[in-house]
Amino acid sequence: MRAQPFRWIPRGEPFQNPGNGESRSFPPILEHLIRQRGLPEGVDLEGYLRPRLKDLADPFLIPDMRLAVERILVAIDQKQEICIYGDYDVDGVASITLMRRILMAYGLDPRHFIPRRGPEGYGLSTAAIARCMSEGRKPDLLITVDCGTVSVDEVAALRADGVDVLIVDHHEPLPSMRPACCALVNPKCGTEFTYLCAAGVVFKLGHALLKTRQVDLDLKELIDLVAVATISDIVPMIGENRLMVRHGLKHLPNTMNPGLRALQDITGMNGSATSMDVGFRIGPRLNAAGRMDAPEDALATLTTDCRRLAQEFAQKLDAYNKERQNYEGLIRREAVEMLTRQFDPARDPVIVLGSRSWHHGVVGIVASRLMRQYHKPTFVIAIDDNGVGKGSGRSIEGVSLVEALRVCEDDLLAGGGHAMAAGLSIQEGKLDQFREHFAEYVLQQTNEEQRQPKLTYDAEIFFDQLSLEFLASYDLLQPFGNSNPQPVFISRDVGLSRSPLHMKNNHLRFMLRQGYHEQDAVFFGGGEHPLPDPPWDIAFTIDRNTFRGRTTLQLIIQDVRAAEID
Repeated sequence: MRAQPFRWIPRGEPFQNPGNGESRSFPPILEHLIRQRGLPEGVDLEGYLRPRLKDLADPFLIPDMRLAVERILVAIDQKQEICIYGDYDVDGVASITLMRRILMAYGLDPRHFIPRRGPEGYGLSTAAIARCMSEGRKPDLLITVDCGTVSVDEVAALRADGVDVLIVDHHEPLPSMRPACCALVNPKCGTEFTYLCAAGVVFKLGHALLKTRQVDLDLKELIDLVAVATISDIVPMIGENRLMVRHGLKHLPNTMNPGLRALQDITGMNGSATSMDVGFRIGPRLNAAGRMDAPEDALATLTTDCRRLAQEFAQKLDAYNKERQNYEGLIRREAVEMLTRQFDPARDPVIVLGSRSWHHGVVGIVASRLMRQYHKPTFVIAIDDNGVGKGSGRSIEGVSLVEALRVCEDDLLAGGGHAMAAGLSIQEGKLDQFREHFAEYVLQQTNEEQRQPKLTYDAEIFFDQLSLEFLASYDLLQPFGNSNPQPVFISRDVGLSRSPLHMKNNHLRFMLRQGYHEQDAVFFGGGEHPLPDPPWDIAFTIDRNTFRGRTTLQLIIQDVRAAEID
């Protein structure tokens, strides 16, 4: 079953080429793309396109930063026991690694702990804290990274047990309650840096420590960890995020971290790194360990100093990723079969599916794929033997999952997250009731047009404008991500130079022709449904393809439709 076709909608005003009369250091279309992304008039384009690390803001602008530095210096001077406690996703394991490297530079040897998704859940859960305390000496100071902001009861219990807690996080705080910690370093508690991921906040803490007490530590050597975490956590690619990711990606091919080097080797990266490489090669393998309830292997990959062990750990992560892909494929096929029996895309505004045979660590990926395929707010739920479901949701523009869960809270055991991605716990018997109430909420919040799938494109471009020189200028827009999406272009009246080549997983490779100009193109998943007869109008992104030492510009097809003949 296929969702309704995309409506193609231009982003902002159409591009008008001013001609060659004005001297420019980059193509005019580049400035057009930047303006479309909200850069105000008068802002220095050179500074935006080539940001400098020395422009990073004072870390002490983040609330409680000075308190955190003072408490860590006490721990350093008194040689106190420290445990770093983090989440099981990429941001969590990168933040633990980064915090550990910083503290080791100050002469400490902190232990670290990471909970398991299935049995212990996210953050400072009672079960995870109990295991943490049983696996080593009780710490004088527990530093939480990527969690802890809303753990009021858990922090109180730790404090009653004589453990100080320092929270370094980026999640939304409670409106009227705060944990009784010695410092809550979270930009969302009152700064402009609300876009930072946890690893970005840890990096700022490291900067603050160095400004207070210098040691032999070059934070620039660790910025690749911040880049990997920022991209993988899908936080907005703006401000200092963009600055740190840009420099982190530049540093990644020459990283000093054996684990990151091993992951690049095993995924076939060829001496360069983009946000796509991190998002589709490195990030999924680090995340796969947590999804398979073995997050300690992802952490070991990033924290080992041994190249041989790093290669072994990277191979384990690759195996976890293949296992995750197998689970994902199985769940997706079963989900589509369910939808074939009980779902009408023209009638039903939401997708809510659950099964006892699904793996809890993979449902979020399947929810994301179904949401994109059908353009419906989606929850996919894995139900355990006790009839308790844990699910993940992904949303469309205009539908806040956090608000939807609040409206449907009587149907749930628990729920929370962000507007576009959220999690929930629910009794199996409440699934139908939740689906009905969730659908009512979506229908109230959106109109029919908002619920139709759409593809927003940035500009029309002709094949004769595409070249390696254009790609070099285009690369200045990197890194792409949330709030700085990769530009989507359209080209009209495009033909085929030869028959499409079918690759594995229903991918297609084309040689496309517009006038006298040809372009290589890939359409991921393009073989899943029949294509119209050419000529076509195509929507695409562009990418750099290097094979056997030769670099070419490649189109990544997003959608194809029959050419509209004027």
